[in-house]
Amino acid sequence: MKLKKLTKTAIIAALYSVLTLTLAPVSFGILQLRVSEVLTVLPKFSKSSIWGLTLGCLLSNYIGMAIMNTAGIIDVVFGTLATLLAAICSYLVRKSKWLVPLFPTLFNGIIVGGYLHFIAFKSINIFLCMLFVALGEGTVTYIIGIPFMNFIMKHKKIGEILND
Repeated sequence: MKLKKLTKTAIIAALYSVLTLTLAPVSFGILQLRVSEVLTVLPKFSKSSIWGLTLGCLLSNYIGMAIMNTAGIIDVVFGTLATLLAAICSYLVRKSKWLVPLFPTLFNGIIVGGYLHFIAFKSINIFLCMLFVALGEGTVTYIIGIPFMNFIMKHKKIGEILND
């Protein structure tokens, strides 16, 4: 049973990383459209996804730091923390499909937008930095994430595979 959860965690982490790094030019920065964030709706179905998303974000931000000279170790630590907090909160409100995408939008908007202001975009108002990141996140988590959730709920076999 533990191997099954570990496998789910690893697959989610790998999917997150591949999506983020494959689309790296739009995955990093203040106007990011990180398509991998569609996976942040998975805590609705699986507690294992919390760790998969967190590990995937950690790996993506670490590799992104190396290949794209992004926000560096701050992004690795605090971007990953934002993902962890969002995933935990999304899991806690999993009964409401409309609240599940809210937490990735809020945590990434506030945390990532906040540190991006101080690291790279001091000339832009901090609240605008937060808003830009939240808009990109909300676009992915609501416009793509809600239909993705509906797809999983409609296809019961997928939901059964994801459930812990």
